[in-house]
Amino acid sequence: MDPARTAAHRAAQLTHDYSLFAPADATSPRVCRDFVRAVLFTHGREALVMPAALCTSELVTNVHLHTKGAAILRVRLNPTRLHVSVFDESPDPPVVARSAAGVVVCWGRGLALVEEVADTWGVADARTGRYAKGVWFELRPTV
Repeated sequence: MDPARTAAHRAAQLTHDYSLFAPADATSPRVCRDFVRAVLFTHGREALVMPAALCTSELVTNVHLHTKGAAILRVRLNPTRLHVSVFDESPDPPVVARSAAGVVVCWGRGLALVEEVADTWGVADARTGRYAKGVWFELRPTV
């Protein structure tokens, strides 16, 4: 069997984990979004780039706006899904803003966008330590 083909086949079946510390800075959403894009382009998952960038940007922006603290971004990619988590220092649960009929909401639509774009999302609050709360989303590649 061709060694290059075997290596490519093994790489496609691996789980890849990446983490990034994002300081309490207005540039963090862009840096995290670009980081996720780079991971996806590196692994040939171009179809996931736009939805993943949008969801990542929304979650990191929420940390910046609502907690004023740093965040930890975790990206896990395997053949069947992309799982992105954003951990912060706030114990406060995230809130999905819902607009009333006929009312235009200018703020607070980030999690509603994530809910609409991602295949699934949630809050991981069973961790302990400084960065105890995480908001995550998953995307599955279409075949």
